[in-house]
Amino acid sequence: MPFDDQPWHEIIPGLFMGGHFRNDPGGLLPVVVADEFDVVISMIRLDGHGPGASAVHHACHVPDGPLNPAEIGEVCAMADLAAEAVRSELKVLVRCRAGYNRSGLVVAQALLLLGYGLDDAINLVRTRRSEFALHNRYFVDYLTAGLAQM
Repeated sequence: MPFDDQPWHEIIPGLFMGGHFRNDPGGLLPVVVADEFDVVISMIRLDGHGPGASAVHHACHVPDGPLNPAEIGEVCAMADLAAEAVRSELKVLVRCRAGYNRSGLVVAQALLLLGYGLDDAINLVRTRRSEFALHNRYFVDYLTAGLAQM
């Protein structure tokens, strides 16, 4: 599955979703975040990808597959941070390696916390970021089952 050509996309005003890499005719390019965002939530840790010193950075590492209860807790905590930052009118980027699954799970959960319905949240992630977003069946199942109650 191809990486997106764009480093990130705005899902709703103030909430962006992206990856640590983007596609380029010459191959994959690293996405380095400087000072474009107030808050950056990274679902994987990679050196040299920013963000700049002016951004608040939250990072954790969860797999792009089945999650254990502690990992689900981390996802929920990151979604809470994203939703609260959006409510505070801060500019937020949620990112993972390609910007499709782990970031999609956090963004969709944040959208639920912000009052969006499940279908609308998933649809927004897929239409605003990529048709490949949330292609991980486990993550859609977690959202459908009520991630915060797991």
